Amino acid sequence: MAASSNSSLSGSSVSSDAEEYQPPIWKSYLYQLQQEAPRPKRIICPREVENRPKYYGREFHGIISREQADELLGGVEGAYILRESQRQPGCYTLALRFGNQTLNYRLFHDGKHFVGEKRFESIHDLVTDGLITLYIETKAAEYIAKMTTNPIYEHIGYATLLREKVSRRLSRSKNESRKASVTNEEHTPVEKISSLVRRAALTHNDNHFNYEKTHNFKVHTFRGPHWCEYCANFMWGLIAQGVRCSDCGLNVHKQCSKHVPNDCQPDLKRIKKVYCCDLTTLVKAHNTQRPMVVDICIREIEARGLKSEGIYRVSGFTEHIEDVKMAFDRDGEKADISANIYPDINIITGALKLYFRDLPIPVITYDTYSKFIEAAKISNADERLEAVHEVLMLLPPAHYETLRYLMIHLKKVTMNEKDNLMNAENLGIVFGPTLMRPPEDSTLTTLHDMRYQKLIVQILIENEDVLF
Repeated sequence: MAASSNSSLSGSSVSSDAEEYQPPIWKSYLYQLQQEAPRPKRIICPREVENRPKYYGREFHGIISREQADELLGGVEGAYILRESQRQPGCYTLALRFGNQTLNYRLFHDGKHFVGEKRFESIHDLVTDGLITLYIETKAAEYIAKMTTNPIYEHIGYATLLREKVSRRLSRSKNESRKASVTNEEHTPVEKISSLVRRAALTHNDNHFNYEKTHNFKVHTFRGPHWCEYCANFMWGLIAQGVRCSDCGLNVHKQCSKHVPNDCQPDLKRIKKVYCCDLTTLVKAHNTQRPMVVDICIREIEARGLKSEGIYRVSGFTEHIEDVKMAFDRDGEKADISANIYPDINIITGALKLYFRDLPIPVITYDTYSKFIEAAKISNADERLEAVHEVLMLLPPAHYETLRYLMIHLKKVTMNEKDNLMNAENLGIVFGPTLMRPPEDSTLTTLHDMRYQKLIVQILIENEDVLF
């Protein structure tokens, strides 16, 4: 909550009691400060104000000066009024008493009330949140600045008691329904344990594939008191108190999120579908080397489709391909794509290609796209191969592993060219635009780059034993 220049406040020193809190205890100092923060006191206008905006209440006093507003507030901490600016009619100001001075904030409304980034349903909530923020940032400025210096995130010893229980749950999940209710000895649902404890358990799980993944943090409003899982401090305010990773559920302060390592461990219950899901997120959530769609489809294709004429070039029925997609989204690795259900192998190849096309970040990522295209333009074959190899090393590990596995498979397809009539060049035409897309959504760029996309995939197939 940012006030105008006459509202600058200096932070005072922090109580020494605050320094006594050490992990693994959730630190209550900031929670105590929020409880102590001044409460809002609405100063009601005794008369009916003409032309009062319909979204303001009796706290609106019409066109009055700063001096008049200051007098109306009467020096009462937390008191507030709304006024229309004398100098800029049609502009509205929140006048708020805090720290023995009157703070003036330009007030906006777009369906919700705001003076900064946060949007509020009511002026009362806006003022309540503002007073909490002002009070905490004034009383604990130095403490807040040092919050990230000794994070519990790096010292997760307090998770040890639950680690074994979570590990048991993770190992059982392969054989049991994920919807089954799992409880610990005290009959407390294990689902309610923090994402920090999940991370500790997964880190010590031998079957875990250690791909690096950034957290997908989004601003979040927490209902009831919440503590940051990075620094262990209270997350203050009424709304948007911090951020939550939408993939693993980690809850942290916005400022702490900048210090959290790229070690997101996605939680299966937060992953709603298989298609259109980020590749690394999916493999970490399912604890697999590659997306299960890729493994299952390739296994089925190699079992009954390698000799099929025009494999990958011939299309299956779109609605049947959509059925396979829905089966994976609904049933995951239990999806049945056998010949009994889908006798046409082109439906399975179509579903695999659709999976790659639906990825939010292609297998050959946006970051590496231009480098691959530049490598394809090199005329000398040996230098071109070396350049392609160097760019491959820049792919995220899960993307690299998926591409490697796919190229081994496509090489097998070409080894049956006599029957299926598909060589590396033909497969390059099919898979070029499927595996790599330009960062900018430009039809012109796509058309211009198509021959280079084809060439890259052709090179990857023909040289998979050297490149990977």
